[in-house]
Amino acid sequence: MSYARLVDPPPLSSSPQPLSQSIPMKSFFLRPSEPGRERAPVTPTRRRKLLLSYLPDWILTIALAAIFFSLDKVDGFRREFSLEETSIRHPYAVQERVPNIALYFICFVAPFLLMPIINLITIQSWWDLHNSTLGLILGLSMTGSITQFVKITVGRPRPDLIDRCQPPAGSVDPPFKLTSSSICTQMDPKILQDGFRSFFSGHSSMSFAGLGFLAFYLAGKLHLFDRRGHAGKAWLALSPFAGASLVAISRTMDYRHHWQDVLIGGIVGTFVTYFTYRQYYPSLASELSHRPYSPRIKREEPALPMHHQHANGSGVLHPAEPQPFKVQPSSQGYSQQQQGYNNPFTSPPTHTNELHPERHPSNHGLGRYADHSRDSSQDYELEGTVLRPGLPLDQVWKDGDGEVSTPRQIPPALQSRTGSKQGSTTHERSNTTA
Repeated sequence: MSYARLVDPPPLSSSPQPLSQSIPMKSFFLRPSEPGRERAPVTPTRRRKLLLSYLPDWILTIALAAIFFSLDKVDGFRREFSLEETSIRHPYAVQERVPNIALYFICFVAPFLLMPIINLITIQSWWDLHNSTLGLILGLSMTGSITQFVKITVGRPRPDLIDRCQPPAGSVDPPFKLTSSSICTQMDPKILQDGFRSFFSGHSSMSFAGLGFLAFYLAGKLHLFDRRGHAGKAWLALSPFAGASLVAISRTMDYRHHWQDVLIGGIVGTFVTYFTYRQYYPSLASELSHRPYSPRIKREEPALPMHHQHANGSGVLHPAEPQPFKVQPSSQGYSQQQQGYNNPFTSPPTHTNELHPERHPSNHGLGRYADHSRDSSQDYELEGTVLRPGLPLDQVWKDGDGEVSTPRQIPPALQSRTGSKQGSTTHERSNTTA
């Protein structure tokens, strides 16, 4: 029995790469995403393109923050109420358990200070610091503007409205009607105005938005969904949600909100902050969830090695074909073809990339989210980042024409190899349909 020696065999283990080896180190230079490509310096042109590509994000963030603070001064809708309604006859608490100043510290200052520390411990990437800061501020400003808009349009009475209103003694509801805010004798108009902003809770939505972004950030850095089942990582990643829940519960203890207001506020804050997190980071199930998305700038030189086709004298450039897997026979005995049987110990291993496409280098850890119709070689990424899946928006608009996605192009050199197989497959499908 003879054996064959493998030339540059692929790895036999299908286990994921250890986290200590997969976490990138600090870098301040743009580099191509593939390890075989040349490192590109940060030229003034690329720096300008990088600034312009994320300038709309910062402008939108600042605009939403301005809307959030300006809507607070709007005298919104005031819903009618009943003086006999027991759910709004709770006492008005002058001192809140979590005042607005403490809320700003909890939802913004705490994540803003903790995320750079986590970044310094893990990947040490300045681009990760930029994406985390932008995602946090964008999530908070978007959540705040949505919350204020709903508050002034719904106008639901708070649980302590009667105490805020201070109606005259002996007042009752009109026959077959409800009472309006005109009956109130409250001298401070701001206290009365705030009494009709119960739905939904701003403390709940803002705390879940800020601390929720911190929780998602921790979950990505710790690879919470790596299917290893570490309870310590889950406890650490979900601990910010516990703090947000305490803030939300304190609003019911102060009789500032009904339980429905707190529940909806938490759901809205969590949804919005996850939406903003996914704009700058890959899925939490990705093997590269600890890395941010790469900048949205283009390459300027061809990414694949090219060679001339001089067989027909055309001189057309085509991508170089990948080299096939080689098996070199050893000097002992005959090869397995001469012996007339298949040797399982010398068959090229096919269990690594075929069964685990998410670990193929060309997928960049995106797994089933990888879009092979996308020309990812045209993008740059910083050291320790992940290429963004999908086509750029301008290319989607140009290639639209009613199509969902652009089909993957087959190089001319490979069409002769795949033509017969595709033809037989199409013939088999047509026979099956018939």
